[in-house]
Amino acid sequence: MFGRSSQLRALLAPALVVALGLLSAAFVVGDERAGTGGLSMSFTLSSPAFRDQGEIPIQHTCEGEDVSPPLAWSSPPEGTRSLALIVDDPDAPDPKAPRMTWVHWVLYNLPATARELPAAMTNEALPSGTRVGQNDWKRDDYGGPCPPIGRHRYFHKLYALDISLPDLGAPTKAELEKAMQGHVLARAELVGTYEKKKR
Repeated sequence: MFGRSSQLRALLAPALVVALGLLSAAFVVGDERAGTGGLSMSFTLSSPAFRDQGEIPIQHTCEGEDVSPPLAWSSPPEGTRSLALIVDDPDAPDPKAPRMTWVHWVLYNLPATARELPAAMTNEALPSGTRVGQNDWKRDDYGGPCPPIGRHRYFHKLYALDISLPDLGAPTKAELEKAMQGHVLARAELVGTYEKKKR
């Protein structure tokens, strides 16, 4: 009796492992597609100008030239049809008492084949097909860090989408996130910080 039971467990164990693995994978994909989350260890975003959690150089802020930093990323997941980028600051106006998230840059429909945005990117120089959204200065271009008080964090979030989005005009961050809902395959994130040098 015990011998047969042991043999049965030995036969069923591999099948159970495979089934659990498939179930786990399904939950991960479902979680990523459910919203605009889904950080992926294999999909990464970086900048030669600053390291993750490091200080953003002054030329990319309102105290400098106020130009966008260079960004580069790894290959997005299979099935990616377009990319979207949101840069925002959740520490406004004071990191000790934040009251809002300030949006600095909104891009969508970047080609899935794109792997970088050089520094000082202008709308005219964006990869073909890329559309621009509206930041919280009511502008459709990059606006650099300009924190009124304290050291703020600036989240650069790149989303891999399974569709090319329709023409949304110049959407706000909220409008873009709504349009991306259910289409996010993965997200890569880079965080920079900045505190004003002059008061």
